[in-house]
Amino acid sequence: MEPRSNRGTVDVEQESSVPQDPAPVAPAEVPAPEADTSTTMIEAHGLSKYYGPFVAVNDATFSVPKGQIVAFLGPNGAGKTTLMRMVTGFLAPSAGRAALAGFDVRAERLEASKRLGYLPESGPLYPDMTPLELLQFFGEAREMAPATLKQRIDAVVEICALELVLEKPIGKLSKGYKQRVGLSQALLHDPEVLIMDEPTAGLDPNQIKQFRENIQRLGRTKTLLISTHILQEVEAVADRVLLINSGRLVFDGSRDELAENGSLEEPFYRLTAQPPTGDPVRTGEAG
Repeated sequence: MEPRSNRGTVDVEQESSVPQDPAPVAPAEVPAPEADTSTTMIEAHGLSKYYGPFVAVNDATFSVPKGQIVAFLGPNGAGKTTLMRMVTGFLAPSAGRAALAGFDVRAERLEASKRLGYLPESGPLYPDMTPLELLQFFGEAREMAPATLKQRIDAVVEICALELVLEKPIGKLSKGYKQRVGLSQALLHDPEVLIMDEPTAGLDPNQIKQFRENIQRLGRTKTLLISTHILQEVEAVADRVLLINSGRLVFDGSRDELAENGSLEEPFYRLTAQPPTGDPVRTGEAG
């Protein structure tokens, strides 16, 4: 571990009885609505996390307006997961504050959680449950009315293409199907903000393509923050990039602003090759 003064960082075999992942039926294409950038949906102000002398995240400040798909990019160990957990309220910061849709994630926890769909890298899946049982369980835990819960289950099953495995044990599903089940529970209460940590990790190319298509459709109506260390992921889905290195934000802007000669590789290597120096990047609603 790095001393604080240096500001250091912080596949499952598919059983033969389970059908192969089919490509979800894409709905008829409709023009994407204009993003309402007048409303800030995700805010981080001076977020920091220390573990003894180790600095996991240092003074991160940014905000995301309604309707953006933001890629939270950085190498492994850069602090992406730690920062996302603080933004969602699942981890208390050592300093700073975060808010979702205007609600402080610590002081107004319940109101913030009503507006948040969170898909961690290892999602909250119970292997002995079926997808249907899992969705019913989470809906009841959220105290959703029975009629509303049934309507939302039908909706997320269609969005995530779970019809063929709805009553099969989750433990017997492929990695791709498990990821869809995780996404379905995050969408169940129709949140305004969707935050996902490495959502395509472990998926094959076909599953990744399907997942990206879902993200693009969801981005028409929701605000998305997606962490990744995969440059192709950023190029495929993001409107804006937040780049973190050694626990500090080192870039905030559009894909085009980050790219050099049409590629993200060289600027990524340059910005993450060494621990950052100077003051952390402080951003507003870039994009």
